[in-house]
Amino acid sequence: MGQTEIVMLATFLTSVAAVMGFVWAQSQNLLGFGQKSSEIIFASGEVGMPEADSLGHGNDIHSEATQAELKARIEADLASREPVMWWIGSATYWLVVGSFFGLVSSLKMHFPDWLVDWSVLTFGRIRPIHLNLVAYGWASMAGVGVALWMIPRLLKTKLRGSGYATMGAIVWNVGMFAGMAALLAGWTDGLEWLEFPWEIDGLFVLAGGLAGVPLLLTLKHRNVDHLFVSVWYCGAALLWFPLLFLIANIPAVHFGVEQATMNWWFAHNVLGLWMTPLGLGAAYYLISKVLGKPVYSYNLSLIGFWALALFYNNAGVHHLIGGPVPTWLVTIGIVHSMMMFVPVLSVFVNHFYTMKGNWRKVWASPTLRFVGIGAMTYTLVSMQGSFEALRSMSRVVHFTHYTVAHAHLGVYGFFSMIMFGAIYFLVPRITGRDWRYPKLISWHFWLIASGFLIYFVFLTIGGVLQGLLMLDATKPFMDSVNVTIPYLQLRSLGGALMTLGHLVFAYHLGSMFFNVGPVRYGATQLGTTASA
Repeated sequence: MGQTEIVMLATFLTSVAAVMGFVWAQSQNLLGFGQKSSEIIFASGEVGMPEADSLGHGNDIHSEATQAELKARIEADLASREPVMWWIGSATYWLVVGSFFGLVSSLKMHFPDWLVDWSVLTFGRIRPIHLNLVAYGWASMAGVGVALWMIPRLLKTKLRGSGYATMGAIVWNVGMFAGMAALLAGWTDGLEWLEFPWEIDGLFVLAGGLAGVPLLLTLKHRNVDHLFVSVWYCGAALLWFPLLFLIANIPAVHFGVEQATMNWWFAHNVLGLWMTPLGLGAAYYLISKVLGKPVYSYNLSLIGFWALALFYNNAGVHHLIGGPVPTWLVTIGIVHSMMMFVPVLSVFVNHFYTMKGNWRKVWASPTLRFVGIGAMTYTLVSMQGSFEALRSMSRVVHFTHYTVAHAHLGVYGFFSMIMFGAIYFLVPRITGRDWRYPKLISWHFWLIASGFLIYFVFLTIGGVLQGLLMLDATKPFMDSVNVTIPYLQLRSLGGALMTLGHLVFAYHLGSMFFNVGPVRYGATQLGTTASA
């Protein structure tokens, strides 16, 4: 038994014992948490009063709240303006660029002879660029930007050390440009999710560390007695990412089977211990704030966080089913994947019952329409992933387009939707301007929602058919390729709609950042007309 296997077995046993101990301590009220803790995010007298998506000019819905606390909240929003604009603005740029690379790589799946005369435009270079630009450029930078905005609000104080976060965004962008240039030139480490050369990866570790400094500095000056669950989620993510990225990219350490194990340990944890905490942290805060309702069960929210932290770590090993790794090690990965039902159901119950009875507002609010769909998709993608880890199902869908659809359901259907909703809520607060064109928000939503639905549904169906034909020994391999062609064509259609939606979103965000377009007052509600 190697050192890697010993460590993974030890973490599995520790995680089970730790979660059982945490649940027992909560049942005995030993930790001092209670439902009252869920109200910490509200100002005095604010519970029951929704915080509008817009700035609410001329309509103070918080008239009963303590004015000093509301003033401090506004000052906290403005204090985080510079780093948040850097991170979110950069994220949107990489979203648009990454979308075009993704669309080109999708078209190449059913037009294989297109753009083959130049090596920089071959599929082997375009596809990794798309993956890295949307994962580290869009998703990661958007998540950090949203976290930097939430932290001072959650701690009820100004953001300290914002200059570190701004510098982190600059360093991160340098790493993105260098990584993209390296991949275009064919210089890569050759591991999925770890394609950027390790010589460049140090920039992301440094930038991630700089982004985490404001969290530590602001925690020292907090004006709250209890840390809301979103602080745990965002704080853990900002701590975990530099460690995950550093461990996975240390050169000349991981070889052969252990390298494959480390690769999928990292690749799975990028979603589970980096994007997921940032997304859920934003969802817990925004759903409660926009509805004016405390989270349904605060103790359940904490169980969800600690179960995620303790169970997710080794789930990625199920990607190595059938590979030259110890069977018991893969089994641990499968068990961890099935145990993810604990945090997933905890989150589902909390979000569903918090939103229950407010479905019209969820649909009318730009923030809640995106965040609500993203939060519900988290349940779907997580349960799908757990069942996909089972050997019987993996036998059919492994190495098919089904897994591509599943990955996009997580990074896009869950995480990106929450980020869009969060951005629609926070940008007016850091710019002092309401969204210029509410109709563009609706256009953005319907373009990406319809595009992603086409993308996910048909790629899933095509992947299952592909897997069944690959298992049929009487069928030639090319049958499993040909059966996917119409589904890949529909995937490209969905991707084109999503790309168009991203252009709409980028234009609208740019009009806010650069103060272009008509000045608009009034609530930003989808499907309604506000005064100009």
